Amino acid sequence: MEPRYIIIMYFSTRELIKIRLTDEQLTASEEYEDFGEFLSTLEEEYDFRLRDCLYMTCHNLSERNYNL
Repeated sequence: MEPRYIIIMYFSTRELIKIRLTDEQLTASEEYEDFGEFLSTLEEEYDFRLRDCLYMTCHNLSERNYNL
């Protein structure tokens, strides 16, 4: 089972992008040997360039914010 959430630190625009994968995207991701290859298929849809990012994946998303 692939992770449901992707958190992307996009350096070009100084953005934090959080994506919750749809059921269809989860199914598609399982067809790829490397998750990074699957993630590159989402670049246009979510407007980022993988080569300018760091990312992490998780099954459940939990956040903490301080002094924002």
